Amino acid sequence: MFDPFLETLHQDIKARGGQVQTISPEFELQRSERNASTIRSWLWDVPGFRRWRVTRLDAGESLQVLNSVAYPSHDLDHPILGIDLLWFGARQKLVAVLDFQPLIQDEGYLKRHFSGLKALNERFPELNGEETMRSFDPHQYFSPWLLFCRGGAEQAHESLPTAFNEFMKCFWDLHDTAKAVPSQLPPDEVDRLQIAYDVYSAERDPAHGLFTSHFGKAWSDKFLHTFLFPAAL
Repeated sequence: MFDPFLETLHQDIKARGGQVQTISPEFELQRSERNASTIRSWLWDVPGFRRWRVTRLDAGESLQVLNSVAYPSHDLDHPILGIDLLWFGARQKLVAVLDFQPLIQDEGYLKRHFSGLKALNERFPELNGEETMRSFDPHQYFSPWLLFCRGGAEQAHESLPTAFNEFMKCFWDLHDTAKAVPSQLPPDEVDRLQIAYDVYSAERDPAHGLFTSHFGKAWSDKFLHTFLFPAAL
């Protein structure tokens, strides 16, 4: 279900000069010993970004997952890109989270970086994030204008594709604007806040349970701390 989104994401990254990096074979491709599921991951070196990772879990009709996180270079204080798309086939249930994840919740910071996402939030009321996400504090590392949906097939096939494309365009606009003006946060503070993001996320990552159920606890723990959120160690 999410292959078109993955293709769009990778095409965007390549268009921006991204080069895929070599990662451990066990994280690049892992097949489940318990059921017919496969997880693939990519690590990209993209100009203007310290780290950009992408993960795609394919468990056939039962479960589909696409996750990506992009950390700007330390000389840029703009938000972290966060993408989480999950489809539970048996229940025909979509969970989608698209956000520019703020390093701080300061009013001035939000005003500088979030006009584009705020406009998208107004354009897609069915993805306006009013339902609170259970695993996370929406006031820490999530913006007030995240695109969030617990929906079904209609949202997955109609609203989400358009919203995703507009979301990516909005993020690139944000990135280009941020490069053109001086950052308000110094590089060492951006570094500290990105590390804090990894620590926070590693403790609460809702996908960890899914990965464990498909690929076992040992592999999933290693994947969490070595590939997904390595700065949390």
